[in-house]
Amino acid sequence: MPDYFSSYSVVGLLAVVGVLFVAVAFGAGRLLRPMVPTPEKLLTYECGVDPVGEGWAHTQVRYYVYAFLYVIFAVDSVFLFPWATVFDAPGYGAATLVEMFLFLGFLAVGLLYAYRKGVLEWT
Repeated sequence: MPDYFSSYSVVGLLAVVGVLFVAVAFGAGRLLRPMVPTPEKLLTYECGVDPVGEGWAHTQVRYYVYAFLYVIFAVDSVFLFPWATVFDAPGYGAATLVEMFLFLGFLAVGLLYAYRKGVLEWT
């Protein structure tokens, strides 16, 4: 039983060292940086141009939809690569094939729904 907990103590010690390293780095940065606030430094910087108007800007929703669709297909690829390695293992062939086609079917239905709703059109 002591060997079991000793492996976790190494992980815990590494986590503590990592947190301490980040805390020391942030503390050193706070102590060593020059801090001379001026009104010019407190202004919002926008590509060398003084900001005009209020800070609220409208963004088209379709950009978020494309990003969301990308995330869906990235998750799809994350599931496809391990499936491809397990598929060839003995005893997993038929079950994993059915499960993966079920998964791909759900994704295809979602993509078809997005296409039917006009989400994939860039107009």
